[in-house]
Amino acid sequence: MIIQALAFYLFAAVTIAAAFLVITVRNPVHSVLFLILTFFNAAGLFVLLGAEFLAMMLVIVYVGAVAVLFLFVVMMLDIDFVELRQGFLNYLPVGGVVGFILALELILVVGANSVVTAPEGVAASPTPALGEVTNTEALGRILYTDYVYLFQTAGLVLLVAMIGAIVLTLRTREGVRRQNISEQVARTPALGMELKDVKPGQGI
Repeated sequence: MIIQALAFYLFAAVTIAAAFLVITVRNPVHSVLFLILTFFNAAGLFVLLGAEFLAMMLVIVYVGAVAVLFLFVVMMLDIDFVELRQGFLNYLPVGGVVGFILALELILVVGANSVVTAPEGVAASPTPALGEVTNTEALGRILYTDYVYLFQTAGLVLLVAMIGAIVLTLRTREGVRRQNISEQVARTPALGMELKDVKPGQGI
């Protein structure tokens, strides 16, 4: 128990410190690297809780795909971060209000959990016992039965975020030759070939 407690406090401390550094460091590449460190330590916390499947998915999906994608996007896009930080004070009031609301919600959630004496009575259905089903099956039962609408809503939010990222980064450049499928399909031999009458001793 002492080793588990020490591991929990170690993972939790590193996770909080790395998450704080994600939003405070000036270099965006370093921010993504700290985000990867946060994901790894969060996966360690899931392992301590007995949720090995969530830990594996966190490492494979978020660290192996999302965080690395963020890193490549930050390194490949030519973004002037100095120019972006110039209007920081203009958005400070709105950010402060949003941060205050999030902090208030976290306080309410923590306070509600401390007041409720029987959390299993509040849940829609009790979590299956550890020996009855596997970790993955228990997660699937809860996720795709009790929280299926919230799961689909989260998918729609991610879809909108993906479309927004594509729209923001899509740039139209003049003079770039693009492929036109309809013109290629409708092309005839007369359009694709040009006959030249080359006389002897002369070039084209």
